[in-house]
Amino acid sequence: MRNMASVPQPAVARDQQHAHSLADTIRNTIRRLSFDLTSGGQHPHSCNRTPHHHHDFHDLGSDGVYEDALDDDDKPESRGISHSATVPVTRATDKAADRTPSKNGLYLSHAATTSQLFAAPPLTPLTLAGYGERTKSRLLSPQLAEEIRHLVPLRLQLYDTWSLCYSLEQHGVSLTTLYSLSVPPRTTSRPGYVLIVEDKLGGIFGAYLSENPRPTKNGRYYGNGECFLWKSRIISKTPNASTTSLTYAGGDSDTASTKSVNIQFRAFPYTGINDYMILCEPGFLSVGGGDGKYGLYLDDRFEKGISNSCPAFGNEPLSECGIKFDIVGIEVWRISSA
Repeated sequence: MRNMASVPQPAVARDQQHAHSLADTIRNTIRRLSFDLTSGGQHPHSCNRTPHHHHDFHDLGSDGVYEDALDDDDKPESRGISHSATVPVTRATDKAADRTPSKNGLYLSHAATTSQLFAAPPLTPLTLAGYGERTKSRLLSPQLAEEIRHLVPLRLQLYDTWSLCYSLEQHGVSLTTLYSLSVPPRTTSRPGYVLIVEDKLGGIFGAYLSENPRPTKNGRYYGNGECFLWKSRIISKTPNASTTSLTYAGGDSDTASTKSVNIQFRAFPYTGINDYMILCEPGFLSVGGGDGKYGLYLDDRFEKGISNSCPAFGNEPLSECGIKFDIVGIEVWRISSA
């Protein structure tokens, strides 16, 4: 008979042996982590134990997100439309094998710690330059500017000063003036523009434009897929609101003031269905189109406006007044290096 020791083991047997070895390794790892959890990271017979620091737990929200226990230094920078300074955590009684301990005794998921490790550095706070000392109608709040900032192209997010090109209150009722003041300086490379409109009900909405608004010949659309429509709604103006404090800088003043508000923000990016981004003529300014509808339309007298659902952005009407609305205020801001 052949010596069984010299016969190669079948592949199935080798796989089973490897699986048993892997299972033993996992069990040993869990047992070692259990020691860390129960003894503060020390061997149970060690006399040089370090006291385990516990953090006072607050109640978890209904969505399972822990909101209050993390220090500010532990909270990841958020990006995008929806801003939140919260990360998912579990109580200390959960399985430690799937959690990474933080310095304050909480256990963060590996996904959360990875996002913290590779998160982009925080952006420099914005300065909104151009408002006059006597300007009462200031449509662009610092918090709204921050929401829009996170959606503009990355090359423009780094600029920490936005310049007011046109204000209905400061420069008068004139679409021609809006066009002329929005022309970028020759030294500026690929600036972006934020159009802001206020309706009769106090609603604030508008568009991000990849190019300056200007009349074109033969009804030609221009702009690219960076454009988007947006709308906002103020929720509260409490002094203790959890918002980001940015800076208002008046064009004729050395002083600056800060305001805190809570806002609800919604954006409507380019759908790719058509290329009807920006269409401007001497008699009107419009953003978004298709199927005979405008995403946002302003007449040359700045009295009446239209906002309808359009294929270019798949938006809902931006004004709470309905498809047609009365214009109260208009501003155009430039995002650039100069």
